[in-house]
Formats: sequence, C-alpha cells, structure tokens
Amino acid sequence: MNESNINFYQNIYDLVQLIPRGRVTTYGAIANYLGAKQSSRVVGWALNQCHTQKMKIPAHRVVNRLGLLSGKAHFTPPELMQQLLEQEGIVVENDKIQNFDKVFWNPILEL
Repeated sequence: MNESNINFYQNIYDLVQLIPRGRVTTYGAIANYLGAKQSSRVVGWALNQCHTQKMKIPAHRVVNRLGLLSGKAHFTPPELMQQLLEQEGIVVENDKIQNFDKVFWNPILEL
C-alpha cells in the first residue's frame, strides 16, 4: 500500500471516530466528505482493515446507502455488528437499520 492510500485510510479512521454513539453513516457519505465521492468501496476496504489499528474504530456505525449491515461478515461473529448497534439504541431488523433517516449522520452537514 502506498503512502497516499495509508493517508486516505487514516482520514477514514479519523472521520469514523467522530460518528456519534447511536448514529450511523454510509461508506458513500464518508467518501464524499473526504472528496473522493466514487471511493465508497475503498472506505469499505479500509474499515475491513481497521482491526489492525491501535485506536478503536467504531466501524459498526458504517452501513451501506440503504441502511443494510453489508459489512457484518467482517465482524467476528457476524452478529456482533448488529449487537453493537443495538447496544447504542439503534433498531435493526433483517440486517437493516430501522428509521435510517433519523439516525443517519451526514458529516458534510454535521461537521
């Protein structure tokens, strides 16, 4: 991984740490905030690697644009993503955030 990618990943991690407890955002919202609108998949790849970081990254607060827990397969066990969200008061049914528009955190509007 080159230095540019390492810095982009760090920017992703720094932003994800700002997501408030009980709120969620999307891969695309993160990419858009960081000026790389077409890089939502890269955000997902970065979050898949966040377990290697010294700091705690609340990756469970990042979902796809429909509010689906598309990253749950990268948690051990996969049910952990939903459990962490529910501990923060977020309602999840059938791997989908309920009242998504109410708990959605848009960094462009909120930072």
